[in-house]
Amino acid sequence: VQLQASGGGLVQAGGSLRLSCEADGRTYYIQTKGWFRQSPGKEREFVAANTWNGRSTVYADSVKGRFTLSSDNAKNTLYLQMTSLKPEDTAVYYCVARDGGIRRAVRDYPWWGQGTQVTVSS
Repeated sequence: VQLQASGGGLVQAGGSLRLSCEADGRTYYIQTKGWFRQSPGKEREFVAANTWNGRSTVYADSVKGRFTLSSDNAKNTLYLQMTSLKPEDTAVYYCVARDGGIRRAVRDYPWWGQGTQVTVSS
């Protein structure tokens, strides 16, 4: 499985961005897909994930109500719509996938995209 993330950029606080993650390869293994992020000097943290059938979605408390996951399964693409962005959302965002249910730990995701930088200015 290969994951390609895109859509990062520079935005002012209160603004919006949409990240995309396209999956390629043996995508039939994927049961859960989502996003992690890592800010300078901090550990990588869970942002959100959903199951491939869309029946279950989990968000980190820090983004709940501001970020929304959606999928276009025909295109094997996952989207993260980010609104009301804050400077503390500044990070490199990584799309991830696994062949099981939703988990919040880095170690549970074997497939990672290359990361896309999101910078929110105050």
